[in-house]
Amino acid sequence: MKDEIKLFNEKKVRTHWDEKLEKWYFSIIDVVEILTDSPRPRKYWSALKTKLQKEGSELSPNLGHLKMQAEDGKMRATDVADTESLLRIIQSIPSPKAEPFKQWLAKVGYERMQEMSDPSQSIDRARENWQQLGRSEKWIQQRMTGQETRNKLTDYWKESGVKKADEFALLTNIIHQEWTELTVKKHKEIKGLKSQNLRDHMSEAELIFTALAELSTRQIAETDEAKGLKENAIAGKKGGKIAKDARLKLEAQTGKSVVTGENFLPPAKEIKKLK
Repeated sequence: MKDEIKLFNEKKVRTHWDEKLEKWYFSIIDVVEILTDSPRPRKYWSALKTKLQKEGSELSPNLGHLKMQAEDGKMRATDVADTESLLRIIQSIPSPKAEPFKQWLAKVGYERMQEMSDPSQSIDRARENWQQLGRSEKWIQQRMTGQETRNKLTDYWKESGVKKADEFALLTNIIHQEWTELTVKKHKEIKGLKSQNLRDHMSEAELIFTALAELSTRQIAETDEAKGLKENAIAGKKGGKIAKDARLKLEAQTGKSVVTGENFLPPAKEIKKLK
């Protein structure tokens, strides 16, 4: 199953692509928030779901529950719906955004079919999303290069017996903490992030050193023929240290910290004082 963030008018919708069933699942809460602009979308959805059940709707049995990253950064169970079920929900919500959102859903489905026949289009789609968010071409190239490095590392982990999501997270944190001297959680706190992807808010230098740490980890693990969580954790510390040593040398030369609190979050809206 593939986790992704889709953008509708620059607002995020958490999604999952089920490879086996070949269908998208969408976070209902995210969609409700977009359509209603409600400050309490979870409560709105709870009331709507109760109303639909009382009306004898056959929708409920078709809804699913998946763990998705919440605002606090933790993975929490949330109601999800496939495209067909989501369209039924949209019909029950009076909103001027309903029709544009239906068109957006159709576009998401069409793009997925294109990507399945030509995988390179998913890369193009990611580039377009980052461009829409105002990222520079230089940053986008580094982000994509880093993702390729990351994918090769996780492929090795899978092949060497690391299977569980929490084990992937643990190994990632070991590497990250070794080269930054910060946990992933602490690094996100410094940047003021919650549910956002840390890598999407890294500076060019942070992306480069993250890639160096993960590239070094994979090559060391391959050389040592690391198997399982314990041996890959050792490789992770070694790989992270290589990036740490390089970071310290650069910082000594420039007098600037590689790890930064800078992010790509939109600036807070100014509150106009009433005169």
